[in-house]
Amino acid sequence: MRDQITRRTALKLMGAVAGSVVLGGLTTLSGCKPNSLQDVSTNNTPNEENKSDDASAGQNKVKRLVFYFTGTGNCLYIAKQLSDHTISIPQAMKKGEFVYEAEEIGIVYPIYGHMPPNMVRAFLQKAQLKCNYLFAILTYGNRKCSAAEICDQIGKDSGRPFDYIATLLMVDNWLPNFDMNEQMQIDKKIPENLARIQADLNVQKKAIEPVTEEERQQHAEFLSRASAIFTAEGIHAKAENWFTVTDKCITCGICVKVCPKANYSMDVERAVPKGECELCFACVHNCPHKAIILTNGEKNPNARYRNPNVKISDIQKANNQKG
Repeated sequence: MRDQITRRTALKLMGAVAGSVVLGGLTTLSGCKPNSLQDVSTNNTPNEENKSDDASAGQNKVKRLVFYFTGTGNCLYIAKQLSDHTISIPQAMKKGEFVYEAEEIGIVYPIYGHMPPNMVRAFLQKAQLKCNYLFAILTYGNRKCSAAEICDQIGKDSGRPFDYIATLLMVDNWLPNFDMNEQMQIDKKIPENLARIQADLNVQKKAIEPVTEEERQQHAEFLSRASAIFTAEGIHAKAENWFTVTDKCITCGICVKVCPKANYSMDVERAVPKGECELCFACVHNCPHKAIILTNGEKNPNARYRNPNVKISDIQKANNQKG
């Protein structure tokens, strides 16, 4: 009689095959320019694809270089729309590469608690960005509050002030408060607002988005309420406290590859989260089996989000710290 395997074992086998297909295949990003998935690097010996994209060599100087941080693909998508030459901030931090040169340099990141992710803040503090025009696009889903002002101050403190800062309303993927199914139904005028930003950048407009006194007060009130997690210095969270891995896990390893902080490892039965967390929720949103949930509950635990123009393999390429 033929041996029987359990459903769990079968899912693991299927997950392993699917994972190898995702990792082995060519990645594409629909709606973007032909070379949009080639990241510029500062390696002295760039590969054949990116010889003309060496941002630090001083030759064939890149017109516009865009750095990004992404959890669910929103900022990756925006970065690719703004330039063919992009660099993932988690990969730059992993390699310890901080000196870059281009005519224009941009930073695209999501705001968490109206602030940049810790890794973005650290990158801006360390990076030497040599350019004639420095801009930042900050994505948010509900309230931006003091985000532009905070970004502006980080630039000034780091010795390279921004010339342009704008915010961009997108799908809010903060699972404790928002139902992803509802969020995806809201028309947030992304194409129109992005076109406006692109027009500003094309003429190198110099403008820092203003912050009202009401928005400053809202941010201060938020920090007061959420002081155990969000402070003026950044985010303070532990992955092991925020995430629970259920028995739906088939140890496919996607969470390991999409986490920009390398917070996931695998035991025999399931993934294990542990470490300082950015709260980007890349692990939760990108788990193909919805096996990772928030320990303290979610608005809709059955709903997940990834930008429709972005594949899991794109986020793995951007964030993987162990490959």
